[in-house]
Amino acid sequence: MAKGSSYSVPYRRRREGKTDYRKRKALILSRKPRLVVRGSLKNIIVQIIAAKPHGDEVLVSAHSRELLKNYGWKAPRGNLPAAYLTGLLCGLKAKAKGIKEAVLDIGLHSPTKGARVFAALKGVLDAGLNVPHGEEKLPDEKRIQGVHIAQCAKMLSASTERYMAAFSKYLENKIPPESLPEHFAEVKKAIIAAFKSGGKSHGGG
Repeated sequence: MAKGSSYSVPYRRRREGKTDYRKRKALILSRKPRLVVRGSLKNIIVQIIAAKPHGDEVLVSAHSRELLKNYGWKAPRGNLPAAYLTGLLCGLKAKAKGIKEAVLDIGLHSPTKGARVFAALKGVLDAGLNVPHGEEKLPDEKRIQGVHIAQCAKMLSASTERYMAAFSKYLENKIPPESLPEHFAEVKKAIIAAFKSGGKSHGGG
């Protein structure tokens, strides 16, 4: 560890690789809610958070588990299409609460073109929220719809062993990976319809 009279120990969350405090300060000074996207291998969480004197306050939250529970999503919940749909769900929840804009907070993630964080952002944008962004970072529509996954499945279908290994989660849930784009379209339509009709409940957040 570095030492010296001018050296100060970084905050714990910075040492743990969880928070970039310089970026966080700039986001807070914008006085706009932060659009926060976080993911694991299995799930995506998209939240809109406001900085308050007592600490962060979650205004709206959407979890990819809601896609399964409320909208019939059968595919894995950690992929690009699921990230988009979770972002769309969060954006629609935000609009229902009167939230119109936010600033993107990707934390310590690298701003890689087409990454899940930008798929989630595209969903939020399509819901109608204003979030400053660079168009070049957004994934194209075909990847958002899962066309690349369907094409990969078709290529691997000649080898049963490789196909089963790559798409076991899809097959367990009785969703052929080749039909992912159509399934994506159905779930997207269901999410939008739920908010147009008012729905019984849009979940927590």
